[in-house]
Amino acid sequence: MKLTELPHQTIAIVRGTDREAALRTVITLAEEGITAAEVSLTTTDALWVIERARRELGPGADIGAGTVRTAADAARAADAGAGFLVTPGLGDDLRRGMPLGLPVLIGALTPGEINSADECGALAVKLFPASLGGPSYLESLRDPFPTVPFVPVGGVDAQAARAFLAAGAVAVGVGSPLIGDAARGGDVAELRARIAHWRTALADGIAA
Repeated sequence: MKLTELPHQTIAIVRGTDREAALRTVITLAEEGITAAEVSLTTTDALWVIERARRELGPGADIGAGTVRTAADAARAADAGAGFLVTPGLGDDLRRGMPLGLPVLIGALTPGEINSADECGALAVKLFPASLGGPSYLESLRDPFPTVPFVPVGGVDAQAARAFLAAGAVAVGVGSPLIGDAARGGDVAELRARIAHWRTALADGIAA
């Protein structure tokens, strides 16, 4: 997984109660050009969704597992074919279960948490919940952590995404503002419309 090469630097967060709808959501995202999707392990039959998405989309799509809280979670996600892992934080059990050869985005908010995540070899720090500090908080973190890649997650809509990217984020994670109710059985056409709007909004913001 190479964050700087993602389309518009977006990681879509898929979380839902219908496994077929969640799988359809991941596939639709890829069809519309957003090839990095994090399937939260709180999704119904999340490991099935990851396994099927990997089979149908092939190696070109970045399909990861989110809400990875334990070493057992990490192992099961890796077995299902997840290409990366995303954690809400970093506990001792997860720290011991990290060496799986997979890129990991570790959730952190405070400077101490960010330092620990970086020391553990995180591909990037998932700045969560990003809405608490906003883009100005990310800007303030750039001086003490100039080489740490940040991916803000939590309350990130298109406007916030543009601001975070301008503040130095390498990517953003976005859930409901992009996915809506698609992973719960919502209309696919509406999902495609939201994706098109998201891509245009970010492209315009980056160009500006």
